[in-house]
Parts: sequence; C-alpha cells; structure tokens
Amino acid sequence: MRVLVVGGGIGGLALGAGLRRRGWEVSVFDRDGDVTATGGYHITLDERAQSALRELVPRDIMRRLLASGSALRLRDPDALWDRRGRLLGHGPDLSGSASIDVDRVTLRTLLAEAVGDDLHLGRTVSGVDHDDDGAPRVLFTDAAPVPADLVVGADGAHSVVARHLAGGRTNKPAGIIGFSGRTLVRDLSPGEQQRLGPRSGLAIGPRGAALYIGFLDPVGKPALDAPDLRMSITTEPTYIWGAMLPESTVTDSLRRLRGGALQARLLSRFRTRGWAPRSLEVIARADPHSVASYRFNAASTRAADLAPWPAGRITALGDAVHATPPTAGMGAGAAIRDAADLAENLSAVADGTTTLTEAVTRFEAGVRGRGSEMLTLAMRTVRLILATDTTLGAAATAVTTPVLAAAARLRY
Repeated sequence: MRVLVVGGGIGGLALGAGLRRRGWEVSVFDRDGDVTATGGYHITLDERAQSALRELVPRDIMRRLLASGSALRLRDPDALWDRRGRLLGHGPDLSGSASIDVDRVTLRTLLAEAVGDDLHLGRTVSGVDHDDDGAPRVLFTDAAPVPADLVVGADGAHSVVARHLAGGRTNKPAGIIGFSGRTLVRDLSPGEQQRLGPRSGLAIGPRGAALYIGFLDPVGKPALDAPDLRMSITTEPTYIWGAMLPESTVTDSLRRLRGGALQARLLSRFRTRGWAPRSLEVIARADPHSVASYRFNAASTRAADLAPWPAGRITALGDAVHATPPTAGMGAGAAIRDAADLAENLSAVADGTTTLTEAVTRFEAGVRGRGSEMLTLAMRTVRLILATDTTLGAAATAVTTPVLAAAARLRY
C-alpha cells in the first residue's frame, strides 16, 4: 500500500515517520522549502503524546528530543497575576509532571529526520480527488497528480483535504487574536526576573485582555541531562509570551503589522487598557523580529461534528479535523496521538485482520474523541478569558482556580 500525507507539520511528519518505521511506502508533501521555517515557538508534550511518539520514531530520536526539552517537573508552580502584576495565586505542584516543553523547530527537525527521503519539501498541494479507477490522488500546482491507496490530510486548520471531505470549512474564528514573541530572561530588569521566576503564568485584565508567559530552559532544566544529544534552538532561559485580545477592527489592523511596528502598537493597546508597565516589560524587551500575530481558530467541541464524512480512502488528522486554540496546550500532542492511532490501525490492514475502510473508521472515531476532549478544554479557557470583567479584586477567589488551570495549558 502507498500512503500520501499532505502537510509536513508535527502530525504529518509523525505519521510519515511511523509508517516509514513500519516499512510502508509513504510520501509526505509540504509547501515549505525548509522544515525550520515554521510558525510558533514552543509546544508541550504530555505523557500520552510522548508515549505515542515512542511508537513512531527510533529510540535515538526520542532521546535527542528529551535532551532538547525543558522538564515541567523542574519548574516552579505556575502563577496567576492581574494586569498590574499583583500575584493572585499559584498552580499545582509540578514535581510529578512527566510533560516537557520543546522548541517547535527542534521537534519538527527531528521528525523530518525520521521521515528522511520520504519528505518532499517545496510541493504545494492544490487539491485531492479520485482517478478513473476510484483511487485517491493528490493534485499539485506545478506537477502531475500522484495516486495512492490512502491520502491523509495533515495540512492544518486551513486544510485543503478536510475542506474537500467536508464540503466546506471545518473550523471558524474563536473570537481571539493572539500575539507572540520571545524574550530572554537576562534582558528583563532584575525585579521582573524575580517576579516572573522559572515558571509559566497568566496575567489577566478587563475586557478579555490576557498575557501568557511561558518559561523555557532546555539547557538549565532539561528533561534528559545529555548535553551531547541536545539540539534545542533555545540555549538559555527564555520567556515565550502570548498576548490575547478579543477580535475586533482594531486587532484586525494590528494583524497587518510586523516586527517592531506590531510590538509598539500592541504595547500601546495594552497600556490604554490600564496594564502596568512592569506587566508589559516582557513584551517591550522582546526581540522585535520574533513578534507575530495570528487568529485563534476552533472546530466544534461536539465529537459528532468532527470528521463529518463517511470513512474512505481519504482522511485527515490533527488541526485539519480538530483545529484548536493554544489555550488547550495539547494541539501538537493530539496530532501525534492521531498519527500513532492511524499507524496502528493501518498495521492491522497489513496483517490482513481488517480492511482499509474499517481501519479508517476506527481511526476517525478516535480522532473525534480526542478532538472533542481537547476542544472542550480550550474553548472553556477562551470563554473564561473573554468573560473577565473590570478588576478582579473581590472576584479573584472565584476565578483563580479555573484561570490557573487555563494557564497550565497555554502554549505558543
């Protein structure tokens, strides 16, 4: 059997690696010309995602990933602040956590290595269809169609494959525009270094404004202490931050800006909402070239609404099915679990114990369950942020627990 994977993000590469490891004929196509040319900064892999990844990639790649990841168990508990920088509460003890944070570029690079020559970069997919014999095939903007036994869309929230299957979009704007960047800890004032500390956290303010600050230190707090295996692009303590504002004509205008211009306008927007200077220092002292913006998109939280097509020889995984805002902190992990599930079901086809349609049916049922679980968590956090009103003051006790739970899941 030949499997074609459309999209070389985390989920597509994980699937390609897993099928290649099992000896399948697989090709992964991605429009990027370089695997390091990817949006986002860091992601979290919980114990379930790591377990799935171990089934997909060789042991040496898994060890290099852990050596390049920052262990949550070595961080201080997460924090919740108000817009003036006042501490409202702490999250749970992380000392027992098996989760790791890793640079997105590092993970994508390692997965690309596992896929090897089966990864084809610089290939733009224009669509999918079936040939005269009913076999699925992938269409390209600048090359002849390629037929397959199975086509898998792993091409993200704006998936060409999922749109073909569903007959339209599979997600919609969630109501929040995100802004992200990187700030070295050493570039902050001593006071802010002490206040933020070696932990992640969330600052919230009125009218749906929020600022997530994630701590990443793969060198000082590695998941696996093996410096000779380390390949993280983050080489010193760094804050990966994500600002959030409700979608509006103002935020739409901000999205047209880049770099320093976006950074300045973003700071101005938060100041007009009464945020204290120290709360915004992590944005003000960020690398201007790292500052970017994007819209939060979300699929339905109802499992029945996900993958709403009959199972067949074209399917999809990850954000192509269950596009999720970063407020779940589980998007990449879910895509990896999707990939492991599909690889396992396809192994049953190879063994002759099931048909391809039956395998895809079981796989899509799992995708719906995982997607619904993750989206429910993510959208609960989105609604909580958007509902935050005026000052927290007397309401702090009521909101601290759920917001801290939200802060623990946020990843940019």
